[in-house]
Amino acid sequence: MKTLKITLIAAALSLAFNASSFAQGMSKTAHQAAEEKIEAEYKSAKTGCNSLAGNAKNICLAEAKGKESVAKSELEVEYKPSAKARYEVRMAKAEGDYKVAKEKCNAFADAAKDKCLADAKAAFDKK
Repeated sequence: MKTLKITLIAAALSLAFNASSFAQGMSKTAHQAAEEKIEAEYKSAKTGCNSLAGNAKNICLAEAKGKESVAKSELEVEYKPSAKARYEVRMAKAEGDYKVAKEKCNAFADAAKDKCLADAKAAFDKK
């Protein structure tokens, strides 16, 4: 009976320590490496936009920045999972979509542009 209690206590302690290691998700060095990869992908995408001109370039840059922001937010969820981090992912996605939509609206003029911007704002507010 005494050995059973010791075994149960040891098992409980083992599970407690394992659970805390799962909560972190990734090491600091893995986090830094992933962050550097995201930044390199952003720079590459931004360089790819240089071949474009005018509004197409602005849209491309907004898409690249939005993807970078979402990727960094998702990385934070992996590194330090929390409700706030998951909220930040949703906001990064919504803001990225909104900025791209606003850039696309610049192709229109006057009333069509106003309607496009209002639709983009409504879509953002919905998220």
